[in-house]
Amino acid sequence: MKKTLGAKGEDLAVQFLQKQGYHILERNYRTRYGEIDIICTHQKNIVFVEVKSRRSFKYGHPEEAITSTKIAHIRKASLHYLSGNSSYYEEIRFDVISIDFSRQPPALHHLIAAF
Repeated sequence: MKKTLGAKGEDLAVQFLQKQGYHILERNYRTRYGEIDIICTHQKNIVFVEVKSRRSFKYGHPEEAITSTKIAHIRKASLHYLSGNSSYYEEIRFDVISIDFSRQPPALHHLIAAF
């Protein structure tokens, strides 16, 4: 079965995060508010990651596709996740990983605390 560009991008993002010492808790966490691509921890922080992939920049850079509406949905979904989780985190962070598939190998850019 062929994976979509988004799924390939998320797989690359997970591999990258794990190599950087992040621990993946959830992938494609869905709520009525929307979906969070990756939920992970890094040191004593919880990180909600939005992954955006593009084959070209014809319609802009991948991270430019994250609208204020999308940010609001991610924040609401993160609150939903946190309400069911009793763990303590020093910081809650929202990162973006953009992946440019027009290059080989694909170029990955990690925006820490993007919003």
